[in-house]
Amino acid sequence: MKLDLRAPLYYERVVLTAQTADIMENFKENEEIVLCFDINPSESRKIDPNTEQFLGSLLFAGISRGQAVSSGENITDAVCLPKGDYLFVQQRSAEKLCSYAEWLEMAVEQQKDGLWERNKLGNTLYFRFLFEDGAYTVQVFRTVINAS
Repeated sequence: MKLDLRAPLYYERVVLTAQTADIMENFKENEEIVLCFDINPSESRKIDPNTEQFLGSLLFAGISRGQAVSSGENITDAVCLPKGDYLFVQQRSAEKLCSYAEWLEMAVEQQKDGLWERNKLGNTLYFRFLFEDGAYTVQVFRTVINAS
């Protein structure tokens, strides 16, 4: 689905020392985590991209520890999920969040749907992890250029 995010979501920058798949090991219900990746340009326009080559570099990781942050002013090193137009998909689970392979597959399926619907997709991808409505939630945001 398309989503018009009306306000940016700010997070405190964190440096990951382990694989991104391990980020959920110590995830707490009152936290939110965001990961921002660029997408490999050679895979970003394919209807059936190579999953192993899909993601490019991790641009940043951020965390919000149970306090809604409406602006980055109170965070020394803030990162954000900017306001704008996105393709959006989410998955909820009663158990800890799905594995790296599962949320990567969510992003690939999102690309397929977005291209099928003739959207012009950007090369930035955000994964947001939170506990919402009694369930662990993974959200995937893919920038859409000139959404209508």
